[in-house]
Amino acid sequence: MQLKKTQNRPLFYGMAAMISTLFFCVGYAYSEEYSSSQYTVLDPVMNAGGYGSSTNFSLLGVISQISNGPGSSANFGDNAGFLYYPSVSSPAVSATPGSSQVSLSWTASQGYSGWAVSGYNVARSTTSGGPYTYTSLGNVTSDTQTGLVNGTTYYFVIVVKDAFARAIASSTEISAVPVAAVVPPSGGGVAGGGIITTKPPPLVPTAETAAEFSGKAYPFSKVFILKDGQIVKRSIADAEGNFVGKLTGLAAGDHSFSIYAEDKNGIHGSLFTFPVYLTKGVTTVIGGIFLAPTISVDKSEVKRGERIAIFGQAAPNAQVTININSNIFVQQRSDKDGDYLLNFDSSALELGASSVKSKQALGSEISQFSNGVGFKVGTKNVKIETSGCAEKGDLNGGCRINLVDFSIAAYWYKRPLNAAFKEVEAKYLNGDGKIDLIDFSIMAYYWSG
Repeated sequence: MQLKKTQNRPLFYGMAAMISTLFFCVGYAYSEEYSSSQYTVLDPVMNAGGYGSSTNFSLLGVISQISNGPGSSANFGDNAGFLYYPSVSSPAVSATPGSSQVSLSWTASQGYSGWAVSGYNVARSTTSGGPYTYTSLGNVTSDTQTGLVNGTTYYFVIVVKDAFARAIASSTEISAVPVAAVVPPSGGGVAGGGIITTKPPPLVPTAETAAEFSGKAYPFSKVFILKDGQIVKRSIADAEGNFVGKLTGLAAGDHSFSIYAEDKNGIHGSLFTFPVYLTKGVTTVIGGIFLAPTISVDKSEVKRGERIAIFGQAAPNAQVTININSNIFVQQRSDKDGDYLLNFDSSALELGASSVKSKQALGSEISQFSNGVGFKVGTKNVKIETSGCAEKGDLNGGCRINLVDFSIAAYWYKRPLNAAFKEVEAKYLNGDGKIDLIDFSIMAYYWSG
């Protein structure tokens, strides 16, 4: 809104009072007060398009905005409405069966561009794909479904709700089979003549404590599973990007698992972390993991007005949203191999530091955003060199020092190192047998993103 002041102040005040009275009589809803040291306009009502005017003043105005992007003038800016593709990431779900029950936990869904999560529904069925019965929950990330029949396969979907309790996203379906607890038989005895003999109980095989992970990364990507900050398993995704990995021989209790993938170009994706409690003798299934795409650029500095290549790998034929500096959104479709490429014109960017990140959507699944990659908009082009690996800071052997390495180090911060990680710390950090701020400074120096 722009208000042009004139010299005829008495007439202006009189007309403003008359208009305010008229608006009050017809029952308009009032906006907040706008004022300056020279004049005050109470309760302006904006007209739709164009402007209202008189010989003494003019009032420019619009009602909100329809298209993406900020409204602006030389004196003010207005950001309104649901801008830039509002979306919500899909939760990943773990299912731990018990006797007549299944314990569920899931990652919190993250809303973008104006969409907020208010709660969840648990959909349950004995048939894959439903029909389902629903349990309404608040904004929590765990639930235990009770009253189940042991030996029966149950299927679960976590449904995400917005502020109006409408479904706005869902997890993939996950299944579990509740089982009765195994109770070893007690020893038998025969009493006679004052002598008691006992027979040892038969050996009962102990079920393993395990965790099984499944989800989607990128075609033929290398998938790494970390437990409590250490890589414990490597797997390879198939042509569609699907992966499965199982860890056995685990201890019961709380654990922090993380997963990331490395695409065919050696670019590491962002770390997906899932805390979970493992029950002794039970395999906990963690499904619906949908990793964010990998992302990189071909220049550390781009000359303003020239193009910078933004590229990476996602699931095949996924809708990839590329976000530059938080206010520019471009959508690309990955090809059958999961590759995507955007040659972006840097004329739209200001001189200085910029960053870019991406997320992907496939059907009803939406990933979170990847980690950001930085570059500079300047007066020259500087290509990114990719020769060799850094001598220090590369804790996972990926030839890049990024949040994956930081997360590994963060787990061991102020904790005693085990024998395996002592060797890693000695080779890639400062070799004093502990993780402290010196080690994080080393990683910051060699940081490649």
